[in-house]
Amino acid sequence: MLTSWVPGADGSGFPAEHLPYGVFSEYSGGDGAARRVGVRIGDHVLDLARLRHDRLVEGPFDRTALDDFMAQGPARWAEVRSTLTELVVNTDFRAAAEPALVPLEAVQLHLPFTVADYVDFYSSIHHATNLGRLFRPDSEPLLPNWRHLPVGYHGRAGTVQVSGTPVFRPSGQRLGADGEVVFGPSVRLDIELEVGFVIGVPSEAGSTVSVASAPDHVFGVVLVNDWSARDIQAWEYQPLGPFLGKSFATSISAWVTPLAALAGARVGGAKQDPLPLPHLARVSDDPWGLDIDLFVDMWPGDARPTTVSATSFADIYWQFPQQIAHLTSNYATLRTGDLLASGTVSGDGLGCQGSLLELTDGGRTPLQLVQAGPHVQRTFLESGDSIRLRGSAAVAPDVRLTLGEVVGRISG
Repeated sequence: MLTSWVPGADGSGFPAEHLPYGVFSEYSGGDGAARRVGVRIGDHVLDLARLRHDRLVEGPFDRTALDDFMAQGPARWAEVRSTLTELVVNTDFRAAAEPALVPLEAVQLHLPFTVADYVDFYSSIHHATNLGRLFRPDSEPLLPNWRHLPVGYHGRAGTVQVSGTPVFRPSGQRLGADGEVVFGPSVRLDIELEVGFVIGVPSEAGSTVSVASAPDHVFGVVLVNDWSARDIQAWEYQPLGPFLGKSFATSISAWVTPLAALAGARVGGAKQDPLPLPHLARVSDDPWGLDIDLFVDMWPGDARPTTVSATSFADIYWQFPQQIAHLTSNYATLRTGDLLASGTVSGDGLGCQGSLLELTDGGRTPLQLVQAGPHVQRTFLESGDSIRLRGSAAVAPDVRLTLGEVVGRISG
């Protein structure tokens, strides 16, 4: 019953904008079951295609992806949220919505939107500093451009996959123990804990998007695991950057949390020094740092998960409006379904780094997976290992919003 999903027996205080969107099909329908859009509340999915059929909500919800709805823009997004709130909270309408309930355990979740382009940034100053110290111990950890622009690269949209999809260990060239060039499976398979922003409203050709207007283009937020083969990456990336070491898989959560849901988690963020050039300057009275708590859990086989990292997105150096302004400053366009990832999120201290490369000091100090047993250690991922990324944010007094998790298991 809907009353079991919301705060209070009568549904009072229900935060409508906290409903995350996703795409699902029912297991009971077999392999050919139709995909459609739904929103998640607790352990159920509210089938928006069914609500549309019953004329309770209007929108393109009998689609196989969120694309058409995401392109409609903030006013339409808010209108639908308001309608859903009324259906769930108002007891006069709640009975009409009951037929659209589907138990979460009875559905299969799919990639929620068609990924148009995928851009991975390098926005955490702690992560960039940690890697600089590992790779250039005798030099300044940050390269000269890092504080002046959001460094990024275009990834491979076609290998972005939904949470729960197995990750196959990639093969490629790397340097062997004796310095010889060999081809074979990666032996330094890693994770990257990231936050992704999903573009809804495209931009026009020949135009740029300002820092101030960038949020109007963003539909929602997902967690991202940008899997990395560090040994392949180290050999191939100079001079043109990541290729096979990064393109084999990127996992995202099945649920897209609307950007409006995180309004209560907005903070000023890290101080920028020097101040960015005017086209990248933050809007001082419109902060877009997001105070999201992030966690990485790891376990081998069927063992219990060990939390190996706990960090925060609050002090990310380059915020998503600046990333969008930079991306479009050369007149590159935004498209519906673009995925803009933050890059690895790391904190300043032990146990708050967003990659195994950092957590193990480049593989020199193994992690202890204490929940799996007293002698279970890892430097990089082994076959059968699983990773789970989690995130949550306090968005109102006594209200904590949980983002969709990202889970992946290493196969091969």
